[in-house]
Amino acid sequence: MTGRDTARPSAAVPAEKTRPRRIRPRWPRPSPTKVVFLALAAVVAAGVALTGTDFLSLQSVVDIQQRSAALGIVAVGQTLAILAGSLDLSVAYLISLVSLVSAEIMQSAGVPAAVGAALSVSALVGLANGVVVTKLKVHAFIATLGVGLLIKGVLDHLYDGPAGRVPESFQHLGYDRIGPVPVSALLWAAVVGAVWFLLARTRLGYRVYAVGGDVEVARLSGVRTDRVVIAAHVICSLCAGVAGLLLAARLGAGTPTVGTDGGYDLESIAAVVLGGTALAGGRGGVAGTVGGVLLLAVLDSLFNRLELDSFVKDVVRGVVIVAAVAIYARRRRP
Repeated sequence: MTGRDTARPSAAVPAEKTRPRRIRPRWPRPSPTKVVFLALAAVVAAGVALTGTDFLSLQSVVDIQQRSAALGIVAVGQTLAILAGSLDLSVAYLISLVSLVSAEIMQSAGVPAAVGAALSVSALVGLANGVVVTKLKVHAFIATLGVGLLIKGVLDHLYDGPAGRVPESFQHLGYDRIGPVPVSALLWAAVVGAVWFLLARTRLGYRVYAVGGDVEVARLSGVRTDRVVIAAHVICSLCAGVAGLLLAARLGAGTPTVGTDGGYDLESIAAVVLGGTALAGGRGGVAGTVGGVLLLAVLDSLFNRLELDSFVKDVVRGVVIVAAVAIYARRRRP
């Protein structure tokens, strides 16, 4: 024997036979914006098939544009609030208040003073919403609903019906058109362009996405999260104020129920979610919201052409919204 240990060679272990793993192909997932516009194209095709080519007549297209303008303006503002991780349920009551305030001031002091007062009232309501949410730490659902009910109490106490009078010069905003495009649709396009630029090209826009994605991470990164949420609520209320001015121009007077009758609170949230914006915030954009608003407007036009019962309309709209949210939720799974 030598002083060194000698190691015996170990027996060879046979390799285990393993089946090759089947790799499933991962198909590219379309973006929510593409999904909603494909759905819009499908609804338009169904409308043409069911009602004939007059579904895409000039008058029908103009009606769809006019019907979607007010909701579209509100939904664009709602998109900003939802992206910041909040929402606004006071927009319907604010629209009614703005229509009354602007119509009464137009009757006595003229259009510029009325527009300034309407936007000032809207900004104050948005500021109140933002402060209650951020400083008092009240959930946005309860905070904005409470502010909306306060506005409703003021409307019920001060107004029994329509009030004020809108001059004919301002009514052109609601009914005139430039070629086949209504002026109201151009106003909506201007609001969309402004909010898109804010989200895509400004520091506030980046911070809105950051706060909506994770408010704690944004705060630790140096973002003043409270200011971002307040700014989002102010802009959302300003959009509702613009919609109130548009509806006052159409009606020729202020009406205490024009916002609630139109259901602009829940309709705007539905359009935003239908357009692919996550209710939790941080994901989405105004392009999808535009598609969601147009999809709802085209569905309404198709239902009116087919003379469907209102119950059937609500059921179909609810199924469409739930299906869209389910598709987006499934799409985000790893």
